Amino acid sequence: MDLKHLIGFKGQIYHKKALNLLRKRRGLCPFKKTKKVLKIPKQFLEKYQSIPPMTFHFNFKEILTASMVLFAVIDIVGSVPIIISLRNKVGHIQSEKASIVAGIIMVAFLFIGEEILNLIGIDVNSFAVAGALVIFFLAIEMILGITLYKDDEPESASIVPIAFPLIAGAGTITTLLSLRAEYHVENIIIAIVVNIIFVYLVLKSSKRIERVLGKNGLSVIRKVFGVILLAIAVKLFAANINVLFNA
Repeated sequence: MDLKHLIGFKGQIYHKKALNLLRKRRGLCPFKKTKKVLKIPKQFLEKYQSIPPMTFHFNFKEILTASMVLFAVIDIVGSVPIIISLRNKVGHIQSEKASIVAGIIMVAFLFIGEEILNLIGIDVNSFAVAGALVIFFLAIEMILGITLYKDDEPESASIVPIAFPLIAGAGTITTLLSLRAEYHVENIIIAIVVNIIFVYLVLKSSKRIERVLGKNGLSVIRKVFGVILLAIAVKLFAANINVLFNA
């Protein structure tokens, strides 16, 4: 309802459009200067005026941090050898479809993940602590070049091995819920979109990236982001463990 259409008559509040609609249905002329006006209940007006405006909490620092965390966890650059191997096996990778499906999975879990946790009786802070531990071990893998957990090697380049679990895998989903405990949802969504765009570009130009960076370049990038991921895991753990102990 637009407040500019409200009019006053003898100390009361009325709505001109509602009156004109009523008069039109009764075959009368539009409202000009008449005392037959439609009154708006005072309770409705007070309720309308008390509704807070929709606000967004865009924060560049949160967007940057969330983007870097997701970039490190997804590790699409480090997955270039796997992508090239898949491309050599099947000849074509559905870059657009894989990127879109991965983005949908990530955004969907960002919104329904908390409801799923509530359904099984787990709060977000507890999950964030567990997620911080998972991120911690992922960072250890990236820094030391060891394998603590390994998925079966995919046999085709369909959506299933690329979108899930290569992009939107268990580590990514866990990280999203951990981030939601710390950052605003709108900033995380922007971070997801940024990463999906980057994933699409990497999938499209995987051969060129491997040729330019080489194996040593890819290894250095993984180690650098591994250190960043390790520091963020410690921060997430410390912040959420304090909430649990103080609850």
